[in-house]
Amino acid sequence: MSSAPHLAEDGRQPPRRILYGRRRGKPPRPGRQALLEARLPALRLELDDPVPGSLEPKALFGGRAGSVWLEIGFGAGEHLAWQLERHPDIGIIGAEPYLAGVARLVGGLDQATLPRLRLLLDDGRLLLAALAPASIARLFTLFPDPWPKARHKKRRLVQPETVAAAARVLAPGAEWRLASDDMDYVRWMLACLTASPHFEWLATGAEDWRRRPADWPETRYEAKALSQGRKPIYLRFRRRA
Repeated sequence: MSSAPHLAEDGRQPPRRILYGRRRGKPPRPGRQALLEARLPALRLELDDPVPGSLEPKALFGGRAGSVWLEIGFGAGEHLAWQLERHPDIGIIGAEPYLAGVARLVGGLDQATLPRLRLLLDDGRLLLAALAPASIARLFTLFPDPWPKARHKKRRLVQPETVAAAARVLAPGAEWRLASDDMDYVRWMLACLTASPHFEWLATGAEDWRRRPADWPETRYEAKALSQGRKPIYLRFRRRA
């Protein structure tokens, strides 16, 4: 029998999350499936009823990470892999429930980068609740599902409560990068983050949200959006001290 859920410091039980969207697609090719089965057990992060705010992410990497970044919803993992390979002092946690995307990421990584990667195959908001305060140095939310129908907007990842959770886990001066090609969702994200006293929008002109920074690689989804005439918007916010 499982134990009762841990309570937050104020005595409240953490809210249960309903995960919208798909978890499985086409099965991975045999070679990629074999790599996934071989590598995933050492990379997988299991959140088995953690005490809210208790997870120290640096401890996951055994001293191999000077700081830790988090990407929620990494898709096929192009962005996460690019950042991991170019920042040898950084550990990255990726949250992605879509197994095919996890398989693509794990199968394409160099063996040397694996010790600095941990993966949660579940809703990233569960991880935000578990992480210790001010423990994440950078957060990425790139092209999340926009859920465009009005009745589905409650399913969007970026919500006021998500912004509050991100503010708790991001260290002072940490950056939150977001992107979308859906203008309604862009306006929604801007409304949520600019309403928070904890975040500062780093844009000083239109080019800052129209042009992707040099250290922000193109993803598969972004390339598809551009080929279909949709123009992505790139947002950068900083956690205030």
